[in-house]
Amino acid sequence: MLRISAQNQIGRYLHRHILLAPRCFSRRFLTTEQSEPKSRKWALPLAGGLFIGLASLYFFLPDVSRSAPTTSRKPLSARHFTPTTVISSESSGPDTKILKLRVPPNLVPKEGDDPIGFGPIWSVFIKDDDIQVERPYTPLESIDEDGTMVFWIKKYPRGEVGRWLHSKQPGDTIELRGPLKTWPWKEGEWDEVVMISGGTGITPFYQLVHQVFEHPTSISQNTRFTLVHGSRTPEELPPERVLGPLAAYAEEHPHKFRLKLFVDADDGSKPPLVTPSLETCRVNDEHMKRIMGVPELTWWQRWFSSRDTRPAISQKTLFLVCGPEPMIAAIAGPYGRNYSQGPTLGILGRLGVTPKQVWKL
Repeated sequence: MLRISAQNQIGRYLHRHILLAPRCFSRRFLTTEQSEPKSRKWALPLAGGLFIGLASLYFFLPDVSRSAPTTSRKPLSARHFTPTTVISSESSGPDTKILKLRVPPNLVPKEGDDPIGFGPIWSVFIKDDDIQVERPYTPLESIDEDGTMVFWIKKYPRGEVGRWLHSKQPGDTIELRGPLKTWPWKEGEWDEVVMISGGTGITPFYQLVHQVFEHPTSISQNTRFTLVHGSRTPEELPPERVLGPLAAYAEEHPHKFRLKLFVDADDGSKPPLVTPSLETCRVNDEHMKRIMGVPELTWWQRWFSSRDTRPAISQKTLFLVCGPEPMIAAIAGPYGRNYSQGPTLGILGRLGVTPKQVWKL
């Protein structure tokens, strides 16, 4: 009886904990699987499809600017593309050209026709018709009465529009839209404007300086201007077409305009224009202090001073920076997200320049 009872107890134990366990285990997971909403099965594929669809819309649909209409019946405007004719295309140095375009004179906006106007600093968007891509370019001077605009264009290895422009010949058609304001001049706001550029980044500053001296009534006569430009080698400096007038302005108006040129290294190549202001080195903190007339503190002044020893630069001084992104970052800090101005770092940051005094073009 005891044996039978024990056997029954063992049997019931095995039946409950061993034989039934797999069924309970499978039921638990089976129930979970069966009760999972069908929508969850499709959530990931739907999300993936939505992402691909949105990405396709972003990359393959034309944006508003590229799909702007082309017309030869309305004056120049940022709202549409205008056909222009290539007048000349001349080599001006390693991978650079001076490109001259002409807009039909009747399409040049009269004063008041366009709310943007042609005051400094303005640019236009030029469209590569082959791949439907546009890029901004700054004319050296304002457009004249004949509708002529002159550009200094550099060809970069990965620059689609620059390569396309270098291939254009006199008589070819190029579409552009503009003017678009790159930086607005405000009368009486600044006592001094310091422009720092690299490569073709000098073009907006040439436009501003040209406007200052060729149309003096449009720019405050009380503002001083300094242009600091750097290139890698002497032959890569801007061509005489650009440096010549700037050097002349500096010589004729020494109290109004200063020109400082730098090259990273002297490789034996000849600069396009001989100028006494050329220095062989990269622009650094000490150069900017000297240019700004900031006195250098002695070691004991720095040692005993408990306050901020950064040099005091007038709040009425504006710094405009334009050039390759690494150069902009070294001078004034990198751009922020989506090419916003970002913080003021680099050389200008170490000199105590505030963000409201800096504009990165």
